[in-house]
Order: sequence, then C-alpha cells, then structure tokens
Amino acid sequence: MDKIDKEAFVLAVYDIVKTIPYGRATSYGAIAKAVGYYNMPRMVGKVMSECNSSETGIPAHRVVNSQGILSGRDAFGGSSEMQELLESEGVVVVNNKIKNWKTVFWNPLAEINI
Repeated sequence: MDKIDKEAFVLAVYDIVKTIPYGRATSYGAIAKAVGYYNMPRMVGKVMSECNSSETGIPAHRVVNSQGILSGRDAFGGSSEMQELLESEGVVVVNNKIKNWKTVFWNPLAEINI
C-alpha cells in the first residue's frame, strides 16, 4: 500500500468505526470487508492499535477479533481498559471474550448503507 492508499484506508476504517452503535461491537474482518479490503483484517487491527481513542474519540474498544475476543487489549496498555469500556456500555465480557457475541456483533455491511 502506498502512502495515499494507506491514508484513505485509515480514514475509511475510522469512518466505519465511528458508526458502531453504543453497546455493540464488530470484528476487524467485518471492518475490512466494509471498506472494500476483504483480506486485510490485520491491517484494520494495526490501524485500531494506533488510533489513540482518548485523543481521537474513535471507539476502538468496540473492535475485536472474529470470535469476540478482546485481542486488541494490548493497544490499551495491556490494562483492563478495553473490557471496562465495553462493560460500561452493557457488553458482558468473560475471560477476555464478549459473551453473547452473536447478539452483540454489529455487521456494517448489513446495518449501514455503504
């Protein structure tokens, strides 16, 4: 990816993540599909790990792996902040995994017009 493409990718990811509803979560893969890069969920994870939610207001805590596991918690300093943010929105997390993942999961391709 050249610099311009990466910048557009990052902005597209941020735009989708900003629309994740309160109390819901989605996966890196779902975001990658929504921005048209089906094979780049790891790049979405990298973007999320670098977005600095406290400064940008982007709810990176709502993006997890495809099984609902809080794999991005290290981006929050390895603390329990990611879990605490999700739980403050009513999302139940047990052993670093979202309980009732299929209910909590937000699919951007199905739920917004892209």
